Amino acid sequence: MSAGDEQIDPFHGELNRVQRRILGTLSEKAFTTPAQYPLTPKALLTGCNQTSNRSPVTNYGEDQVQTALDELQENGLLAVVHTESGRTERYRHYLRKRFPLSEPQLAILTELLLRGRQTVGELRARAARMVPIEGLGELRTELQGMIDLGYVRSSGPLERRGVEVDHALYTASERATSSMDTLSGDVDEAASVENGASPSPDSNADLDQLRTDIEKVNRRVELLVEEFESLSREFGRLRDSLGG
Repeated sequence: MSAGDEQIDPFHGELNRVQRRILGTLSEKAFTTPAQYPLTPKALLTGCNQTSNRSPVTNYGEDQVQTALDELQENGLLAVVHTESGRTERYRHYLRKRFPLSEPQLAILTELLLRGRQTVGELRARAARMVPIEGLGELRTELQGMIDLGYVRSSGPLERRGVEVDHALYTASERATSSMDTLSGDVDEAASVENGASPSPDSNADLDQLRTDIEKVNRRVELLVEEFESLSREFGRLRDSLGG
């Protein structure tokens, strides 16, 4: 933590969908493209609505984002930065001030804000694009610290294969209408115990394999989307250079 990011009152509130996407986007860009950070309103809107590394893909408008920006600023979760030219405002997040997290934990929270619930394996691969996370052991240690702080929930013991995790910053209405308040893995296991039944080893193996296959497909799709966007940008630069 730098001298400019001294800790103030830790945040333990709730965030709506637009607020979560904004904070996740700001944090992601601070990690991955520091030369372009802090972000202009236009760059932030584009980052919120980009099609890669986001779930779900959104189409937020300028007014929606501006309202959420004002709310986040009131809560001390971001700030406006004025450039030397004074022509364009830029936004930076204050997650390092409001959340007592390590750098790996901040990257983990960033991915959860951008995508929501996911397996531990998926989370490690995605968070590692921002900060080094050597393996699942290190990830589980960081996650357990976040669970202890109340920022993360899990569907079961972190050592269990196929366990899923999510952030705990949903609004009260989201928690009331979603099973995410108690992750479904906990509910399913409790029901099995209450009924005197135990999960079939074959069923668990099939489910784990299905999750692995889905994860591979998702990663392949993400790579294809990123490759397409890269080609589109290259085509745009070529077109501009040819005067077309």
